[in-house]
Amino acid sequence: MDSFELNKIIGAILGTLLFVMGVGFLAEAIYHPIEGHGPGYNLPEPEVAAAGGSAAPAAAEVPLGVLLASASASAGQTAVRKCQSCHNFAEGAGNKQGPDLYGVVGRLMGSVPGFAYSDAMLAHKAAGDTWTYENLNAFITAPKTFMPGTKMGFAGDKDPADRANILAYLQTLSPTPVPFPPAEAAPAAAAAAPAAGAAAPADAAAVPGTAAPAADGAAAPVETPTTTATETPVQGTPAPATTEPVTPAH
Repeated sequence: MDSFELNKIIGAILGTLLFVMGVGFLAEAIYHPIEGHGPGYNLPEPEVAAAGGSAAPAAAEVPLGVLLASASASAGQTAVRKCQSCHNFAEGAGNKQGPDLYGVVGRLMGSVPGFAYSDAMLAHKAAGDTWTYENLNAFITAPKTFMPGTKMGFAGDKDPADRANILAYLQTLSPTPVPFPPAEAAPAAAAAAPAAGAAAPADAAAVPGTAAPAADGAAAPVETPTTTATETPVQGTPAPATTEPVTPAH
């Protein structure tokens, strides 16, 4: 290969490199992001928590007795359809994948004959635990939380009203239904108001002429004194008294 052919090859390589570099410079000029031109849009700031960073207090939980007082057994019978693939609810129907639930309220845990319970359930049986309404409610809410190691595959029912309806239906599955727990009122969320007739702060009554606040929050009017204060004589040189000329007697 002579020098002329070699020069052509080198020139072609250099020309290709220059072309690639030029295309790169051109692309950078076209697609370079524009910065600092025109108004922008500020994204909204995340909301800051209330002063002190404390979250709002959660709503008070309704006592189970209050929920059961207004529960519907018929609605509970509809709600347990999701459980019928694993449990029987009729008397004498026997066990399925789960134990028979007829007469479950008040029954000793893990005591249905012929069913292979988990070790966790047998531990509750050994402790003498029974299926009270409170235990049933906690178990239906989250079985694996109430009883770690249970064979129950149900994830739980998070709706308190739905659980109360189920418990009301389970109550009917017995010749001697267990009474519901008493419907105790939920604890008051607000603090009690000051007692009636409480003494007013001493500072308000100690300052003369200070009006006590009225019932609606406005200050009571101050009575204008009806008597005029006694004038105090100004000390100094008294003015000479003017005397009448005395007429001599005749």
